[in-house]
Amino acid sequence: MPPLFRRRLVTGPRSRTHPLIWLLAILCTIIAIAVVIAGIVVFIGYLVIHPRIPVISVTNARLDLLRNDLAGLLETQITIVVKAQNGNAKAHATFSDISFNLTFQGQAIAVLVADSFEVPKNSSKDLNYVVQSSSIPLTPDQMEQVNESWKKNEIAFDLRGNARSQWRVGPLGSLKYSCHLNCRLKFNPMNGTYIPSRCTSKSK
Repeated sequence: MPPLFRRRLVTGPRSRTHPLIWLLAILCTIIAIAVVIAGIVVFIGYLVIHPRIPVISVTNARLDLLRNDLAGLLETQITIVVKAQNGNAKAHATFSDISFNLTFQGQAIAVLVADSFEVPKNSSKDLNYVVQSSSIPLTPDQMEQVNESWKKNEIAFDLRGNARSQWRVGPLGSLKYSCHLNCRLKFNPMNGTYIPSRCTSKSK
C-alpha cells in the first residue's frame, strides 16, 4: 500500500490594515460628522429665524415720455421704482445678480441692473431706474397697437428678470433664494400715470 502524503496548508503572516487606511477612514468620519453638525446648525438657525422670504417688487412707476411718428419710430422714457424687501427681523439679507429686461411687444427697450447690496433686518431698499430709450423701430402691427393704446389711454410694457438673495444663518451656513419677476406695467399715456397692479417676485 503506497504511503499517504498529507499536505499542510502553509499560510504567511496575517495581513494588517495599513495605518494610512485607518487615517483616511478617521478623516472621512470626522468630515461626515462635521457636515451633519453644520446641517443641524443651519436647520436650527432657520427654525429660530423663521424667515419671511425676501421679495423684489415694483412699487411705483411713471411714463415720462411716449412719442411715436409716422415712420414707425417709438421713443419713451419710464421711471420705475423697484423695492428689495427683507421681512426678516433677525438677519440681514444680501441681494445680487439683479437684471431685469424691459420690453414693449417683444421689442427690447433696456436692461435694468444693480450692484450687490445689503438690506438690514426687517427693512427695504428702493432702486430708482430712469429708462430712456432711443428710437425703437416698430412693425406695422406694433404701430397699430400703439395707436390703439392712445385711443384706449392704456399702454403696457413687460418687465422680466431675476435676482438672488441670501441670508447668513450663524457662522456655518446661509439660506439662498432666487427671485423671479415677471409682470406687466400699465400706464395712461395721456398723463403718464402708472396703473397699479401686483408686481412681486416669486422665490424658490
